[in-house]
Amino acid sequence: MSHALLKSGIDDRVLALAGVLQALAQVRRIADTGQSEAAPVDVALASVLRLEADTAEAVYGDAQGLRQGLRLLRDHLVNNPRDEALGKLALAVLQLERRFSRDDAMAAKVGAGISDAADTAAKLGSSHPDVISQLAELYAGTISQLSPRIMVQGNPHYLGQAGVVAEIRSLLLAALRSAVLWRHSGGSLLDFVFRRRDMAAVINARLG
Repeated sequence: MSHALLKSGIDDRVLALAGVLQALAQVRRIADTGQSEAAPVDVALASVLRLEADTAEAVYGDAQGLRQGLRLLRDHLVNNPRDEALGKLALAVLQLERRFSRDDAMAAKVGAGISDAADTAAKLGSSHPDVISQLAELYAGTISQLSPRIMVQGNPHYLGQAGVVAEIRSLLLAALRSAVLWRHSGGSLLDFVFRRRDMAAVINARLG
């Protein structure tokens, strides 16, 4: 999951965290209802496939596509989250990123798998079922083997459906991609202690 070195800056870190939350919000929605929102999913899955983007914004195509994630991040920064479980899931993904990034062999395998999925996406689109299936199988064969595993809670009826599970796994991979971007942009958990006001200011400027 290597990508071009991105400039360190609070703006990049905010976009990356918004990417994490936006992907995971769809994970939560799918797990509970069996349905996702097309636009946020498109942004999340496309971000996985852009490994050589020069800026954080380019990873997501356009920061306008992260408005949902930016609003969710703002809610968490002002301690008014609509879904507390979402914050816990995001923290688990940020912790998973540290374990993933220390495993060079796994990172190389994931990078190769994403390149293969990108070839399929170039023909069919990043949200095509075949691409989702490829990304899901890649996640299941690599990242889900890391301990402790990310556990997604939801409606057992939907969590028993193969298509739902595949979409959740592909979105967890998208969330991890954003977590890697956050870390490469200089992010650390201390941002939530010392940079909350700065991050909120970036979000307000982005949302207008």
